[in-house]
Amino acid sequence: MTKRQMHLGLFILGTGSHVAGWRYPGAFDSFQDFTAIQEIGRSAERGKFDLIFMGDNLYADPAAHPSYTLRLEPLTMLSALAVTTSRIGLGATASTTYGDPWSTARAFASLDHISKGRAAWNAVTTSNAVSGANFGRAHPDHSLRYEIAEEFVSTVKGLWDCWADDAIVMNRESGLYIDPAKVRALDHDGPYLKVKGPLNIGRSPQGQPVVLQAGGSAPGQRLAARTADVVFSVVQDFDEAKAQYASFKALLPCFGRSTDAVTMLPGVMPVVGRTDREAFDKLKTLQSFVSSTNALAMLSDRFGTDMSAYDLDGPVPELGENDAYHAFAKVMLAKARRENMTLRDLYNLTAAARGHWVLAGSAETVADTLQYWFENGAADGFNVMPPYFPAGLDDFVDLVVPILQDRGLFRADYEGKTLRDHLGLDRPERQ
Repeated sequence: MTKRQMHLGLFILGTGSHVAGWRYPGAFDSFQDFTAIQEIGRSAERGKFDLIFMGDNLYADPAAHPSYTLRLEPLTMLSALAVTTSRIGLGATASTTYGDPWSTARAFASLDHISKGRAAWNAVTTSNAVSGANFGRAHPDHSLRYEIAEEFVSTVKGLWDCWADDAIVMNRESGLYIDPAKVRALDHDGPYLKVKGPLNIGRSPQGQPVVLQAGGSAPGQRLAARTADVVFSVVQDFDEAKAQYASFKALLPCFGRSTDAVTMLPGVMPVVGRTDREAFDKLKTLQSFVSSTNALAMLSDRFGTDMSAYDLDGPVPELGENDAYHAFAKVMLAKARRENMTLRDLYNLTAAARGHWVLAGSAETVADTLQYWFENGAADGFNVMPPYFPAGLDDFVDLVVPILQDRGLFRADYEGKTLRDHLGLDRPERQ
């Protein structure tokens, strides 16, 4: 029996996942320099990561994380990166609220062809309401966004299946290039979307690009359980991660899927040193760059509430439910309650990794912790979120990955060519 192995994704923000990572000595300070992105891609591929995943947003806020405000468009960037990498998967975010199924399906099918089977679509509903103004539209509420997303994802998958694998004949003797019997219209006419199809591009190398999702609310979890291949989760400690893992895996049979059909990757910001002390010193340096202004701006964004009115050294306020960032808010507020945090404590935590789990320690400490989570029902692997680039990633690749490989927990080399191969996913049959 083949030993179960970890999967590793790389969450790529050019200035790092720490809000002030760009200030760390030697760090990249721009997410608009493609040569820096190329270096990140080469390092991740050297580390045999399953995929690079680029998040996105549809608005600019100069007070927010610099990589949120200044960034290359994800599909354009990853299409260019596809020709300077050869094996690593390439995942980009595209909105189901502010996109259209035909263009989305075509773009990701194109990336799959360009990369020879390494494309992945991170399907998001777009949480931040200010995005709507950039499209001249009112921002739909949470429940409506997920209703639209359900139909949107199904429509995109239907468009990917409009072409049979053998529809392109290219018979020079008969003059037949495309067999029209093997290309069909979709003719989707639903409550929110109407799309005729087919695409004007043949079926992609993976059959369907991999679908990624990160929804933390109940509708988001159901959508992911029905449609996703990989799910990113937001956690802060082992018990919480284990409960979330078990809860999500229990949903899969409800949609006729096995519990190993979806790879679950908690986000982690590893701060790696050659000793625990060195790692803690790095984290201390990073935290010394945090200002109340940028951290509070990020808290306000995460909670959908202006946090500047509250006492930084007082208790975390009762905010109630709102329509923004359900997963982040739930995880962070739960941790604040458990540990009796002040608002200042909470914004320091947010600045460290934007609400994700921070793991600081020697390479052995980091590897031990990841192994424990992986072997004890909390993860199928991890979405690695370096605090800064390039050294924050290189520390993980050069120090942690070899330990995981020596323990037989992670691949020594790529065995397949496509992202589905890396994830152990079958190529889907045309429906």
